[in-house]
Amino acid sequence: MQDRYTLYGALASPYSMKMRAVLRYRRIPHIWSHGRHAQQVARDNVRAPVIPVLEYPDGTFANDSTPLIYDLEARHADRSIVPADPGNAFIALLIEDFADEWLTKAMFGYRWLEDTDQVQMSEWLALDAFKGGGAERTGAYAREFRERQVGRMALVGCTRENFALIEQSTRRVLQALEAQVANRHFLFGTRPSLAEFGLFGQLSQLGVDPTPQAIMRAEFPNTYRWLLHIDDASGIEGEWDRADTPPNAATLALLAEIGRVYVPFLLANAAALEAGEPTFRFEVDGMPYEQGPFKYQVKCLVDLRTRYSALSADARERIDPVLEATGCGALFG
Repeated sequence: MQDRYTLYGALASPYSMKMRAVLRYRRIPHIWSHGRHAQQVARDNVRAPVIPVLEYPDGTFANDSTPLIYDLEARHADRSIVPADPGNAFIALLIEDFADEWLTKAMFGYRWLEDTDQVQMSEWLALDAFKGGGAERTGAYAREFRERQVGRMALVGCTRENFALIEQSTRRVLQALEAQVANRHFLFGTRPSLAEFGLFGQLSQLGVDPTPQAIMRAEFPNTYRWLLHIDDASGIEGEWDRADTPPNAATLALLAEIGRVYVPFLLANAAALEAGEPTFRFEVDGMPYEQGPFKYQVKCLVDLRTRYSALSADARERIDPVLEATGCGALFG
């Protein structure tokens, strides 16, 4: 098959599931290759050795899901996931970035804070890695992987002290989607955008991991089922909303959540790095959050500001009132 891609990833990787769903929706011919070998592909072929890794038809490799999405947009015109209106396209990107960098903390916390989840998930990850190989081999891998991931929790900000805020934030996101998907499946029209795929990537893991799956099935059943719709939306045909269509309630709720937790997170992280501080801290609704700063989130902030600055005056005039009203404007003021 000509012009075929290969996506190397893992079922337990939110960014892998996100990219697989994008390729499926866009009907871009590809092979899904998951297992332990995917990590080796990353080590051998990309600078930052993390999955998913996309092998292009010409044999080159790249990773990092958001740049991959935009690169595929440049290469393939059909079935774009970037809304046609530049203002809506920017809001979709902001939601996707929030999902990638903040909601992922819910996945880490639910997966690795409690013993019961740690045991189940490490065993499943070992099964995914080897697809057999015997109980002794997979058991040893599961124990090693569990120890490594639990040891990284403070590094990524998923401590017990932080998790109250992370969990409340995640519940507000799920509530926004639950009210939305039963009436209108998508945020910016009758087709999915990069916002839906960003949200899907993280929530796909909550829909599988033991504790959050039970929560979703009991409290957010429509959103739980919606995940399967986004996982393979290759049969969806649809249109984008007009530029003058007011944002729906779910989009406003998601932006309000970004303004509530993600804006202070990004600003505090950037300030700590600039000042050379070893940690940063902020509070939302009396719930604390503290971790060490990360350079990658500064890169995300710079990219958001660059893309916002590139918007036309008309586009900014349309979206600025929404950004200001939801607390997101502080990123760009």
